[in-house]
Amino acid sequence: MTDMEDCLFCKIVRGAIPSRKLYEDDDVLAFHDIRPVAPVHFLIIPKTHVETLYETGVEHQAALGKMLALVGGLAREAGANDGFRTIVNCGRVGHQEVYHLHMHVIGGPEPLGPMIVRRK
Repeated sequence: MTDMEDCLFCKIVRGAIPSRKLYEDDDVLAFHDIRPVAPVHFLIIPKTHVETLYETGVEHQAALGKMLALVGGLAREAGANDGFRTIVNCGRVGHQEVYHLHMHVIGGPEPLGPMIVRRK
């Protein structure tokens, strides 16, 4: 769907669009969301362009594992000391807005509320 040249997050990785970075290494980048939904809201992305979780395979396990391994420490550093939520939206039905795999990390001092409304 998204060409790497036009991908918003690829542009952030390349430095063409500025971001407020929390962490960066050769594999992943973590940065603050520009439209936060809670006091703590940042994204962790693989630097390699992968559109969705549908496209991941064993070749992506190092970056995906690193994303999960880093999230707790980064959440604490950002101020989520009593819990946080991780969300990976996938595809249209999952409400993915940017087609570059990314994990939202959301938290704050107050409870976040229900994850999604259950259907009756």
